[in-house]
Amino acid sequence: MLDALEVVTIVVVGVMVGVEFSVAFVLNPIFNALPDDSNQRARSHGGRMLGAVMPFWYIGSLVLAALWAVAGWHRHGTGLVVIAAALLILSVIMSLLLLVPINNRGKTWTPENRPEDWKEQMNRWDRFHYARVAVIIAAFALLAAALA
Repeated sequence: MLDALEVVTIVVVGVMVGVEFSVAFVLNPIFNALPDDSNQRARSHGGRMLGAVMPFWYIGSLVLAALWAVAGWHRHGTGLVVIAAALLILSVIMSLLLLVPINNRGKTWTPENRPEDWKEQMNRWDRFHYARVAVIIAAFALLAAALA
């Protein structure tokens, strides 16, 4: 049973890392190359779509890592799982304090109502997102290493 939990946790966290990496290094650069109206619309739509799913994904990943740490407390590598879970907690805190407030504003914007500093706000979100991606990649790497 623990083996299945480990695999499910690695897959769920790994796919989340892949999506967030793609947002940072594939989708947003594509959006930034579009004309302003299209760029802003794409980011707003992405904010609505991923903003609805990611809270469950982040919390679910954290819960899975915590379950792994508790269930495997006696096994080699549990320290790595605990550190990974702490990093996932950090990613949730970063999301709530830094990224979600910007995303909640941005997902309501249209070309008609966006603020003049919308690009600066999106650039700030991008910088916070890069940091969050680094944190969740580290968590994923630790989870993978815990299996070795």
